[in-house]
Parts: sequence; structure tokens; C-alpha cells
Amino acid sequence: MIRTKLLPASFKSLPVSFLAVLLAAGVAAPLWYYAQHDDAQAQTPGRSPASQFDSARAWEHLRQLVAIGPRPAGSPAIRQARAYITRQLSSLGFTVEEQAFTAQSPYGPVEMVNLIVTLPGRRPDRLLITGHYDTKLMPNQRFVGASDGGSSAAMLIELARVLKDRTHELTYEIVWFDGEEAFVDWQGLDHTYGSRYYVQAATKAKAISSIKAMILLDMVGDKDLQIRRDRNSTGWLNDLVWAAARRVGRDEQFIDFDTVIEDDHLPFIEAGVPAIDLIDLDYPAWHTPDDDLEHVSAASLQAVGDVVLAALPDIERRAVR
Repeated sequence: MIRTKLLPASFKSLPVSFLAVLLAAGVAAPLWYYAQHDDAQAQTPGRSPASQFDSARAWEHLRQLVAIGPRPAGSPAIRQARAYITRQLSSLGFTVEEQAFTAQSPYGPVEMVNLIVTLPGRRPDRLLITGHYDTKLMPNQRFVGASDGGSSAAMLIELARVLKDRTHELTYEIVWFDGEEAFVDWQGLDHTYGSRYYVQAATKAKAISSIKAMILLDMVGDKDLQIRRDRNSTGWLNDLVWAAARRVGRDEQFIDFDTVIEDDHLPFIEAGVPAIDLIDLDYPAWHTPDDDLEHVSAASLQAVGDVVLAALPDIERRAVR
């Protein structure tokens, strides 16, 4: 992804709990945490523990993906990442659709695969929740992409678990895009391979109009998480997400400053689909070897999960008007 403009913002430290410190060190949460965490979630009115976002589970997915190492499109490592994601989703009872295609990159043809799971709703019209699972090709550097690629891929697995047994008006599709990153430079068509292919296929099938909204998660793991409103995103989606952030007390992470981002949401915007990009690109470790587990936080994953889940009912109501 690329940021074309960033307005000044204040910087606030994100509170870090004992658990976040433990997880940031790469230590798996102990069994007592799950018991206590579930007890705390059970106190939330109207929601069972199983139906709430659990950052410990998301963190474990992130840890496993980072452990694979660099995962650029077309590599053996991204096949391992794809296998991991598929295993986790299959264990939850999902059927995973592989949308395979051949992308023309600066280095020649590259085989890529988008992953899709579908959660039927009352209507066939769709709401997409998306992210990418590749990491940027960084010659001579070990770039494991903890926030950039890993955080969104891990969060989508946990969101699939949470949303699986919820009732919803729209049919949800959760999509892991391949090939978001440029092989060389973010110029021309050397980027967003998976999202562009998805939109092309949907347009060809005359199914693009059935997509009522698209939510993109990208780089949501930064310890000092500060997500700005993207001006390329659809205005009403920004409004609903930021209102949800205020409602659930996450306005320190979803701040009222603007940015302009080029990312996987733009092919949808260009096709007439309302879309929003939730991203923290003000991240010093971006596209460096420092984008590792030490620079991301389970607490940040929790903040984004809380806001997305709080916003979904409002987004559905607005989208079906």
C-alpha cells in the first residue's frame, strides 16, 4: 500500500496490559488466561464469550504466520501461510474457496491465490471483510511482515470464528488477498494483484453490484495504533466506523485526522463498491526487518476487532437501504 498524503496527528501511547506484554514477547497465553478472559467476556450483555473477538487467539495466528518467515506472493512460504489459514478455517467448519489466478509481475507470471469463506445471511447481497496475507519481497532482508500482512491475515481468521454463528442480514465474505505488495515499486499495475483480480472476476460474472460494502484491514498491529480516516474510502463507512470507535471507547486508536491511502480497497471503489481501508501506515517499522512481533501488540488487534464488530450492524443497515 502507499500513503499519498498524511496530515499531522498527535501521538498517544497505547496502554499495554500485562497480557499484551506477555504476548508481545511471543509467549503463548497460559490456560488460566483463557478461563479468566472468557469470564470477563461473559459479563458483556447480550454476547457469549465465543461470539466476541479474542485477541489472544488472533495473536497466536499472527505468531504462527510470522514464524513461517517472509511470505511474498508466489513463494513456497506463502503456500505454507495459505495452508495454515486453510487449516484453521477448516477446523472451524468452513469450506475455503481458492480463487487461483496468474498475475503478470515485473518478474514474469506468478501464480497467486485469494482465499474466500462465505457466511450466508438472510440476503444474498454481500458484505466483504478483507485483508492481504502476502509480505513484500525484500531482497537481502528478512522481512516477516508482522503488521504488514500478518496482522490482517490473523485478524480475519479470528473474525471468521466470531461471526460464524451470528445472524446477519447480508451474506458475509471474508477474503484473504494475495499479491497486495509490489514486487518492485508501487507503480502502474505492480500492486493489488489479488483485489484487482477479485473485482475483475466479479464484474465479469455480473456480481459486482451484489457487493454492498467492503471493509479492508491492513497494518492494524502497530503497538502505538493510530488509524486515520482515509479520504479515498467511502464517507459514510468512515462515519459509521468512527462512531462505533467512540461508542466502544476506542477513539484513542481511531483518531480524527485524515490521510490518503492507495490499497486493496481502490479496485472496489473504482468499480462503484463502497469501501473503507483501516490502516496505520504511520509505522516506523513499515517495510523494514523491524516489522516483527516486538513492534506489534495483541491490544491493537483487540481494539480493531472491537470496532469492526461494533460497526457491522450499522454498516449492514446502511448498505441495505
